[in-house]
Amino acid sequence: MNSGGSPRDRVIDATLRLATRREFSDVTLTDVAQEAGISLADLRELFPSKGAIIGAFSRRIDREILDALPKEASHEPARERLYDVLRHRLDALEPHRDALASVARWAARDPLTAAALNRETVNSMRFMLEAADIDSEGPVGSLKLQGLALAWSRVLEDWFAGDIHDALSTLDRELTRGERYVDRAEDFARLTRPFYSFAQSLFGWRNRRGRDYRDYDDDGGHPHPRA
Repeated sequence: MNSGGSPRDRVIDATLRLATRREFSDVTLTDVAQEAGISLADLRELFPSKGAIIGAFSRRIDREILDALPKEASHEPARERLYDVLRHRLDALEPHRDALASVARWAARDPLTAAALNRETVNSMRFMLEAADIDSEGPVGSLKLQGLALAWSRVLEDWFAGDIHDALSTLDRELTRGERYVDRAEDFARLTRPFYSFAQSLFGWRNRRGRDYRDYDDDGGHPHPRA
């Protein structure tokens, strides 16, 4: 089957159609190429694996959400901004629910595939946080990213088992729980920042002093020539 759009989009759409019709573990790259109406050689030039195709689909959804961002910044609380962004993401995924459930079952059987897809999810969540105007940098940002990726996996589990209303209820609950954890992490980071700064200045001063000592002669106080 050959639908419109770029070759990459045709491959992504073909893969989703196949995953809807049967278990994704039974779908081969040859199947995908035939469904997309391209040769296996051309498919190889576009994607190295089925997981890479799913990753490209995730990035396509990212683009759809980011393109739809309002021009004016929202004045809602951070939690509400993030809820709205992820609700829109679920809406964008809704037509592909059966396909993604099949992909999730396939990934659950392969730890390496699951880890690779988790990295894709973390990267997507980074942009979802940015879309909600929430900082994702530094140690606390890393905690937010991985925590949100785990929360999103629970949202998808309930979406696959029920419907979008179940998923939104889980999203609301997970964001409330995550907000408490992040508040504690930020409090801890604020408390430990003075000690970290002190250690940095202490060891930085020692390192500078050590370099000065090595650069000078013991008796003349003149620096060694540098190569």
